[in-house]
Amino acid sequence: MSDESNGSQEEPQVLEELKLPHLFSNEKVRELHATIENEWDSLQRSACQTAAGRALWKHVTNDPVADLLAGETYLRSLYEKMTNDRINKAREVSGVILAVRTLWFDSKIQDALNSFSGGGVQVVLLGAGMDARAYRLSCLKECDVFEVDFTEVLQVKTTLLQEAIESAEGDQPLRMTAKSLNRVAADISKDDWLEKLKISGFESERKTVWVLEGILYYLSHANALQVLKIIADKSSITKTVLLADFMNQPCISSNSNFHFYCDWPDHLLPSLGFSSVKLSQLGDPDAHFGLMHDPLNLFNKLRSLPRSVQTNPDDGTPCRRLYLVQASGSPNQNIP
Repeated sequence: MSDESNGSQEEPQVLEELKLPHLFSNEKVRELHATIENEWDSLQRSACQTAAGRALWKHVTNDPVADLLAGETYLRSLYEKMTNDRINKAREVSGVILAVRTLWFDSKIQDALNSFSGGGVQVVLLGAGMDARAYRLSCLKECDVFEVDFTEVLQVKTTLLQEAIESAEGDQPLRMTAKSLNRVAADISKDDWLEKLKISGFESERKTVWVLEGILYYLSHANALQVLKIIADKSSITKTVLLADFMNQPCISSNSNFHFYCDWPDHLLPSLGFSSVKLSQLGDPDAHFGLMHDPLNLFNKLRSLPRSVQTNPDDGTPCRRLYLVQASGSPNQNIP
């Protein structure tokens, strides 16, 4: 689906047998995934969980290396959950949120690039994790891509991808689709990440798409607002697009790994300096991709309730919402 519109995607009724990449038998690959298991913290390992979701929903995400980046542990864990969901005829199959979120970001990256006149656009992935868009999105062919994440994450990812490139067989070897790719080792909860980005070639004056997928809620409230403000300030210099997902408060209260939440990102972002904000929820017309067609699934039920409602009146469960947000700004634009 790399560059397709939000069309209908058929969800397989029977889950195919789990097929693991042959590279899992490679000694270096085994060592790298052992390092992930033994040395990475929960935030770093979340990158592998996301990759597992993309891998097991590959029929819609078309991510050629997600399984290799995820590792066997996370693939088997999600596969087991998906199998149980199929057996129990669950209305929401595990991993579908990751699949829809991935497709939404893919489509909005392409839309943002189409909105820019001329080439020379920068795409910055903050908290890039095991993201492989630089290898699968053809819309990045004229873009300079920057991946920002912890040193350990980028080192392991780079080595795994190099193993994939060197072992490629057949007619579809792994190739980078972006014009260029720069990996920037930085912790975005610290104050020096922007300076490190600039040292790696980022130019503040150039049009930029900022991609913050699955990262904001791991930051403290102060850190998240600081990151968003830094990006918003760039819109006073050049045309800037922000793509990000936000969790509401009930999501945060149920998971100790999450910290930042925002119930009204469409109010927050204009206050920081963005002039245009569009918000979607899972299941909305631009955020379902044919994968959330059941009107009684959790996401469609939530969409029928006002966003101010935090407890479902029907069953008393928390209304945990994920907001997918596109914001933009440019010099001389008025903020509403």
